[in-house]
Amino acid sequence: MSVFVWIETFDGAAIPSSWEALGAAQSIAEALNTETVAIVFGENCATIAAEAGRFGAARALICDAESLSEYRLESYAALLSNLAAEHKPVAVLSVATNRGRELLASAAADCESGLISDVINLRIEEGAIIGTRPAYAGKVLMDMTSKTATTFVTVRGRAFPAPRADDSLSPPIESVEPREIPPEFQTKIEELVAELGSVNLADAAIIVSGGRGMANNPISAPDGISGEEASIWKAKDGFANTLRPLAEILGAALGASRAAVDAGYIPYEHQVGQTGKVVTPDLYIACGISGAIQHQAGMRGSKIIVAINKDAAAPIFKLARYGIVGDLYEVVPVLTETLRKKLR
Repeated sequence: MSVFVWIETFDGAAIPSSWEALGAAQSIAEALNTETVAIVFGENCATIAAEAGRFGAARALICDAESLSEYRLESYAALLSNLAAEHKPVAVLSVATNRGRELLASAAADCESGLISDVINLRIEEGAIIGTRPAYAGKVLMDMTSKTATTFVTVRGRAFPAPRADDSLSPPIESVEPREIPPEFQTKIEELVAELGSVNLADAAIIVSGGRGMANNPISAPDGISGEEASIWKAKDGFANTLRPLAEILGAALGASRAAVDAGYIPYEHQVGQTGKVVTPDLYIACGISGAIQHQAGMRGSKIIVAINKDAAAPIFKLARYGIVGDLYEVVPVLTETLRKKLR
């Protein structure tokens, strides 16, 4: 009996939130008096497995086959399912990224095992794994368990602390063979594009977000631009020249509400909410966001929420620890300049 943790990687390195999943796995393993096993596929996996050992994994199973150099659901799920069937771990964990959700759901189905998704707390009761997850847009918490021998679990990013690294630890690493999938049944990857110069929303400790109110930018649109096109231009300028400087000063990620994304102010990858990213930063600054329930579902787990909005009756103020009733285009530049002086 052991606890598997899939260490998600990108460009030859582990994504930081994978260590949070490892921390969650260790809490289960300690309660069940068993060990954690890091599962690493693809490029540079031996080095990543050694790093997992420094974060507390007792041992590692790796596969560095050429077919696994880039993430493909078919080949990754086939191998993970095979390892779970062979070793029969009590649980298989990963962080609840898009890839983690997809991979563990597929492997759980292959193994005919239960899946508990997006959990924010884990505990053991009478030998059973109990996962707590938000429901109904975060308004209630529900406990879930599985009756199968292996339980697959995805954990919400930033819900569990990452273990402290110990350079003296060095786990045994075992190489395993891949499960070959015919090319015609594999996803074809045309191109991988990483957005440079920005902080990932899922990993961010601080997020600065803008909403529909970004269109109220007082500057004038260029000649020849009017109506809805002018509103979009003003909002884009606001994200670039008002919110982004604040985010850069704080080392924060730039977020947005669905209304801002749907209006074309900013690309979808910045969306926070029920149909976007679910985030749990230490600090969330909502600028010109009214706080619709769909947006609250994506950020209500933030430790401290600051709201800046002209409408004193906006629902966002019910969630906020601190609120400023005012024009974001007057408040944010002053806040940015003050922080620049304090933090320089």
